[in-house]
Amino acid sequence: MCGICGAIWSNESRSISEEHLLQMTDTLSHRGPDARGLHWEQNSNLGVGLGHRRLSIIDLATGQQPMWNEDHSVCVVFNGEIYNYRELQKELRTKGHQFRTDSDTEVLVHLYEDYGREMVHHLRGMFAFAIWDRNHSSLLLARDRFGQKPLIYRQDENRLLFASEMKAILQIPGIPREVDPVALDLFLTWQYVPAPWSMLKGFQKILPGHTAVWQENRLDIQQYWTPTSIRGSDSANEQTRRDTRNLSYAQTQEKLKETLTEAVRLRLRSDVPLGAFLSGGIDSTLITGLMQRELDRPVETFSIGFDIAHFDERSFARMAAKSLGTNHHEKIVSPSAVDSLPELVWHYEEPYADSSAIPTMALCEFTREAVKVALTGDGGDELFIGYDRYRAAGLGDRIDRLPGPLRSILKSSLWQKMPASLKQKSFSRRLKRFLTTAGLSPEQRYMTWISYFDAARRKDIYSSGFREKLTGFQSEDWMSDLYELTAQNDFVSRTAAVDQISYLPNDILTKVDIASMAYGLECRSPFLDHQVADLATSMPLNYKLKGRYGKQILRDTFADLIPEPILQRSKMGFGVPVDHWFRNELKPLLHDVLLSERAMSRGYFEPAKIQRLVEEHTTGLCDHSKHLWAMLVLEVWCRMFIDASEVSTKRPLSDGVF
Repeated sequence: MCGICGAIWSNESRSISEEHLLQMTDTLSHRGPDARGLHWEQNSNLGVGLGHRRLSIIDLATGQQPMWNEDHSVCVVFNGEIYNYRELQKELRTKGHQFRTDSDTEVLVHLYEDYGREMVHHLRGMFAFAIWDRNHSSLLLARDRFGQKPLIYRQDENRLLFASEMKAILQIPGIPREVDPVALDLFLTWQYVPAPWSMLKGFQKILPGHTAVWQENRLDIQQYWTPTSIRGSDSANEQTRRDTRNLSYAQTQEKLKETLTEAVRLRLRSDVPLGAFLSGGIDSTLITGLMQRELDRPVETFSIGFDIAHFDERSFARMAAKSLGTNHHEKIVSPSAVDSLPELVWHYEEPYADSSAIPTMALCEFTREAVKVALTGDGGDELFIGYDRYRAAGLGDRIDRLPGPLRSILKSSLWQKMPASLKQKSFSRRLKRFLTTAGLSPEQRYMTWISYFDAARRKDIYSSGFREKLTGFQSEDWMSDLYELTAQNDFVSRTAAVDQISYLPNDILTKVDIASMAYGLECRSPFLDHQVADLATSMPLNYKLKGRYGKQILRDTFADLIPEPILQRSKMGFGVPVDHWFRNELKPLLHDVLLSERAMSRGYFEPAKIQRLVEEHTTGLCDHSKHLWAMLVLEVWCRMFIDASEVSTKRPLSDGVF
């Protein structure tokens, strides 16, 4: 796991200096604290610079980058892990390729020699890499299938800049920093800025499952992989779907056990100590259990807890650890929002409003004290129908098929007046939200449930000038378009498919990548092996969702690894008490920062509307915690990435931001 950056240019006036390449590279030092490598060359008008910061995991002695092929015509900088690299080494040696290292990186240059940009089809792993081809004067960029590793670029006249993080690109002099109104609207709607957008105009993200080739001042972007759940998936995916349909439930269980076990086994390849996150949920417990079966020593497992019982899962994590026989580590954390927020915003480098990033960073910091690699259960909810909202989507779908009179009662506007608890996840609040959206289409209903600021609320708080800048853009259209791509027939499966290409890469995987890389920790998720994912999304819905339980086939297949109380427990979110913070320790910050003249003068919002949100929350009238958190993150980001004369190469202190 590493940080990569670089540039290619076709006019010497657009070149970047070796000094600035070094500055770009060292901005990523937290991603790769073990080593640094650079390559810079200028030939006539064509030049290229490649930078690499290394987190040494495999082949500690000889895996330095940038790495070349035998005749120095192909060079790679790589972030990630290729889990099937040993099998690829063996295959490439039979074709005459010579290896100077035992690293997974070296297979990339040799695969490129044989297959060009089609090399990505041979990879099982998580990756973002850049390959410089001297003979063809081209640069290949590639990102893994699910987007576990980030890759950001900026294409200017006669030049392409790229990096694992936008901060690195911003070290180049003269790069403008202007907010993209569309990206801001997307952020306030979904709590993240989805690929390919970026919060800054002129920056874009390579989409998951895509490659891009820069040659002769042209960037050619192509999609190489599509999940089985999405229309247009490749022939291999279609074959998986057909094969799975022909299997009985018992046969599907055996196939799942075989495929997921292999995915775990591949992810145990490491030359440094590794462990696992263990929350006490189904996903992390079964991944840890499969991991324990493969090792001849107790797995090092890690969890964090909180003094507030509603946010504390340690008892379940202990139960799982005792049952599986792991060497368990736990820690109580009391994250301070005032201290955490500037560091969080700097690392995430775009407004990111999922407050669970705070405990995730705490968990990664704690885990890194003992190991360098941790396996996770990420992806299990999206692939195996684990979220409560999927069951709600199924219930809504059934209501839509009721006789007209019954539908009219359930879709009545009278439910708007139903009293409900202020707590975001209370039953009464969820019930009211469900009933008040019953009259919407299934897609609109789901989007309303998961959005932060819905269309009406955004329209209410935006200034007239900012609304004009959006020129009619609606963030909901992005997700509506994703629904049109889904291949499934039932609405629940279609919704999970949308989450796999929206929420999973842009929220969950972004959160884990940034939090882990902040402390030089590599996280690996066996569920996101594309063979596991293809199998999961090819299964009938009733294999995954049965009664009040999602993940049914995981519960049945791996019941011997999961203690009964964990099998029966409800899903618990990984969060922090933001609502409490805003009525206590963060209350002054809301007034001093969010309601400051500096914030209100940006022209995005109507000041009186923001004042009302703050007052309604702090007086206990309404729970606006998620809205206020998003807006506070946005304001701190603006101060750090827009107002500052330059973007810092080091994580900031809070007193320099507020």
